[in-house]
Amino acid sequence: MRHLRSVRQIIGLAPGVRDFSALSLVITNKGAFFICDTQVKPDPCAEEVAEMAVLAAEHVRRFGLDPKIALLSHSDFGAFDTISARKMRRALDILIETRPDLEVDGEMQADSALSEALRDVKMQGSRLKGEANVLVMPNLDAANIAYQLTRMLADALPVGPILIGAARPAHILTRTATVRGVVNMTAVAVVEAQSGA
Repeated sequence: MRHLRSVRQIIGLAPGVRDFSALSLVITNKGAFFICDTQVKPDPCAEEVAEMAVLAAEHVRRFGLDPKIALLSHSDFGAFDTISARKMRRALDILIETRPDLEVDGEMQADSALSEALRDVKMQGSRLKGEANVLVMPNLDAANIAYQLTRMLADALPVGPILIGAARPAHILTRTATVRGVVNMTAVAVVEAQSGA
């Protein structure tokens, strides 16, 4: 992502944003799921995780969906006290304090994020209702692996990566982007440009 340094100088960051991150959409037969950050931040801190969750929520609303955000981890609601789990818990604390309007919870495992029944067994009274559609990962490895596995195993339609945090519409095209992928990302950029994002 060394090209992002030069892109950052051209398009700039949105007001109040610390840095870019990337959001990838996979459309499966179970629905649409957004995974972040699949391309940019190798190991974001808790503040960066919280910021990308807020930015992801804004983009998900542009798709006409209500964001339901899960901060993912190998740990379920305090089951482990690792650095990664503490980071995701800290990100939740930041979000509760700064964006109490968001439907978000964590730290949680992926199965808890995708099953309200399972989540209720592990953590009654979760702030998240139903199935999460925004999956915020603790690091780039987890996000990219989850994205690629979902895309291949579920034969999902990928859209993205969508660059979030930019002052003007700009997105990432990977080397494996298909013609359909280019068209999809162009459509996302056009919608953003029309909405003044």
